[in-house]
Amino acid sequence: MCGRFTVAEPDPNAFSFRFGFSYSDFENFDWKPNYNVAPSHNILVVTEDGERHAEMMRWGLVPFWAKDIKVGFKMINARSETLQTSGAFKHALKRQRCLVVADSFYEWKKVDGTKTPMRIGLKDWELFSFAGLWESWTDKESGTDLHSCTIITCPANELVSPIHDRMPVILPKEAEASWLAPTEDMESLQSLLVPYSVDAMATYGVSNLVNSVKYNSAELLVAA
Repeated sequence: MCGRFTVAEPDPNAFSFRFGFSYSDFENFDWKPNYNVAPSHNILVVTEDGERHAEMMRWGLVPFWAKDIKVGFKMINARSETLQTSGAFKHALKRQRCLVVADSFYEWKKVDGTKTPMRIGLKDWELFSFAGLWESWTDKESGTDLHSCTIITCPANELVSPIHDRMPVILPKEAEASWLAPTEDMESLQSLLVPYSVDAMATYGVSNLVNSVKYNSAELLVAA
């Protein structure tokens, strides 16, 4: 699974350059790096409708048919193997795919009964994207619309498997356009949902401070 990740980049220009959306999309954001992204946080997501857009969405997908926003806490991740049959995700898979922007994620490695938090990312620790899905939900009482999202997971590769049996789907840069493209070719989409290349990834242990969502500073990225 993926329950915590980071977006440490402070410069909005870096996002627009990397993901191809207009810098003006950031004008409505109060952007700050997030070193301990947790469920229910608003996170940076890229969508496409002929051109790319950046949007802040709540992490934890709330299907359009849900009665309560709280269901989102159970839908921070979506298993790649069951997307096409899941009542919660199959609608978004066909029509509302997105890129979830990140530069690393955390998992906890069990060693002699103790859990050690590990930071995992690309070897250059640069920005990348998780394959994601998003939905629009309307609160019937207030009439307020909410955009929310989930991160797709797949079986772990050889780097991550000693830490956890699953990992978020990291899309190669060249596959991002295919994931966002308006297609319902499920076979092609499913072929993108595979473990990322081990050779391009790295990991190291970090402070136990990451265990608490109240800690959110660059200190969390320092090797322990």
